[in-house]
Amino acid sequence: MRVLLNVNGRSQYSAEIRPEFQNSACGPTTAHVILTYLCQKNDAVLTHDINELYTLLGGTKIGLFKWRMIRNLRKLLGENWCVEECTLTQAIEQLREGNPVAMRFDVYFSGQFLSKHKPLYNYHWVPLIGYEIKDSELYLTIHDNGGRNRDSQVRSFKYDDNRKVLNFIKVAPKQR
Repeated sequence: MRVLLNVNGRSQYSAEIRPEFQNSACGPTTAHVILTYLCQKNDAVLTHDINELYTLLGGTKIGLFKWRMIRNLRKLLGENWCVEECTLTQAIEQLREGNPVAMRFDVYFSGQFLSKHKPLYNYHWVPLIGYEIKDSELYLTIHDNGGRNRDSQVRSFKYDDNRKVLNFIKVAPKQR
C-alpha cells in the first residue's frame, strides 16, 4: 500500500521568511504548507504568511511547542476545523483521506536524548505527506522544510527507526 499527496513544500530558510525566524520556523512552515494544501483542496484562501504564523502560533527561538501549535491553530482556524494530536493509525487515515499531517521529531521531550539510536532529526516539525509499506516495514514520507540555500525535499524514512520520537497533529476541516 502506498499513499503520496502532491503537496508543495517550502523551505523555512526562504527569502520571504524573516532571518531571525528562519532557524526555528519549521513549525510555522509546516502549518503553512498543510494549510495551503488544504485551502486549495477546499476552495478557501490562506491569508497568513509564514512570518505571521510564526507570531500567531507562538513560535520561539527554540521552536514551536506541540501544545501551542494545537491551541493556537484551533484559535486561528475556528470551530469548523479539527486540530488535535493523533496516533500513527489516525495519521495514516488522514493521509488516505487526502490530508497531510503535522509531524514532530522530538528527542528532548520524549526522553530519547541518551538513546544510542540516532533519529532523522532531534527536534523538527515537518509535513507528513505519505507512507508506504515495503517488505512489511512502514516508511513515512515528508517534506523536510529545506535548508540554507536549499528548497524543501521529499524524503522517506523507516518509521521504526524514529517511532519513539514522533508526534502527529491532525489538521483538517470538519465534515459538515
